[in-house]
Amino acid sequence: MRGYGWTVLMTAVGTPLVYLFGMGVGLASLVDTSGAAFDAGNGTSVSYLSFVAPALLATAAIMVASEENTYTVMGGFKWHRTYYGPNASPLSSGQLVDGHLIGFSVRLLITTGTYFAFLLAFGAVDRPATAWLMIFTAILGGVAFGLPLMAFSASLEEDKGQFAMVQRFIVMPLFLFSGTFFPLESLPGAIRWIGWISPLWHSTELGRILSYGYVEPPALTAVHLAYLLLLAVVGWLLARRNFTRRLGK
Repeated sequence: MRGYGWTVLMTAVGTPLVYLFGMGVGLASLVDTSGAAFDAGNGTSVSYLSFVAPALLATAAIMVASEENTYTVMGGFKWHRTYYGPNASPLSSGQLVDGHLIGFSVRLLITTGTYFAFLLAFGAVDRPATAWLMIFTAILGGVAFGLPLMAFSASLEEDKGQFAMVQRFIVMPLFLFSGTFFPLESLPGAIRWIGWISPLWHSTELGRILSYGYVEPPALTAVHLAYLLLLAVVGWLLARRNFTRRLGK
C-alpha cells in the first residue's frame, strides 16, 4: 500500500471535501431555497445535505471496493503475480481471498471513518449517537459489492476493457439510480429496479435510518441487511472457487 499511500490519503480526504462542498454549499443551497425541509419519503423531512450524506458515505465505500477488486486482483495474477509467492507457502488460495478481503476492508474503514468525520464537521448528521454506525453499514455495502467483483476479476485472463465497462455500465448507473440524490420512489417504475438490486441503495437506506431516523418498516430493514450479507457470502464463495482454479490449491 505504501506505493500509492498518498493517493489513498488524498482520495480519503479530497473526495468528501469536494462532494460535501458541492452538495452542501452548491446543490443543497438551491434545493433548500424554499425554506421547507426536503421530503425524504415516508413522511420524513430533513435538510437536503442530511438526506444525501449517508448516500455519499455509502458511495465512497462502493468506489473503494471497485478500485481494490479490479486491477489490483488482476495484477496479483498477471502483472505483479503477487499471489504466487504466498500460494507457494502453506497458505491456501482461500486464505489469499480472506487476506485480500481483510486488506480492502481496512481501507474501507479508513475511508468511511474519514468521510464520517467530515460529515460531522459539515453538520450533515442529525443523530451522532447512532449515525456513527453507518460507517459499518457502508463497509458492508462495499464488501457486498467488492466480493462479487473480486470473483469476476479473478476469472479474467486478459484486460480487454472489462473493467472500464464495469465502471461505465454498473458502477455509474448504480451511483445515479440508487436513490443517491433523490428518493428512489421518484424514479419511473421502469428503472426503479436498478435501485432494488443495488447494494448502494440498501446500504444507503440503512445509513439514513441511523443518520436522521428515516422511517421504514422493520421488515424492509431486515431485507437490506439480508441482501447485503447474501451478496457478500456468494461473492466470497465464488472468489474462493476462482482463486483455487487459477492457483491450484
